[in-house]
Amino acid sequence: MKHTRIRPFNTKATYPEQKLDNDLCQAVVARGSMVFLRGQIGQNLETSESVCIGDVSGQAEQAMANIAMLLEEAGGELQDICKITIYIIDPRYREAVYLVVGRWLKGVFPVSTGIVVSALARPEWLVEIDATAMIPD
Repeated sequence: MKHTRIRPFNTKATYPEQKLDNDLCQAVVARGSMVFLRGQIGQNLETSESVCIGDVSGQAEQAMANIAMLLEEAGGELQDICKITIYIIDPRYREAVYLVVGRWLKGVFPVSTGIVVSALARPEWLVEIDATAMIPD
């Protein structure tokens, strides 16, 4: 791994009642160029069009695709992610969103925080994901 991951774990053990399979850790020690990504939502970055209206999984897919694309444009990749924050507007969306994020970040082991909020910037957005990455020197 590019960065030192402290106390990696998989959510299968932490949340056995859910079908989650996310590789996370408690802390990341990183050196290199830091990249802060704006929170990504179900929006096509080329057209600014909202996509997957009413579909939280689809919006999470789009957000993760945006994150991958932005990191590539910055000279990095998903493996460089150290921290993600996931905002959802309904706690019932948690499992669906984390299943999507878990597929995209399999083997990455970022630090993760999940937050339930009353709303996002537009009423059609159900999930927002932001990431911080360190591109190694």
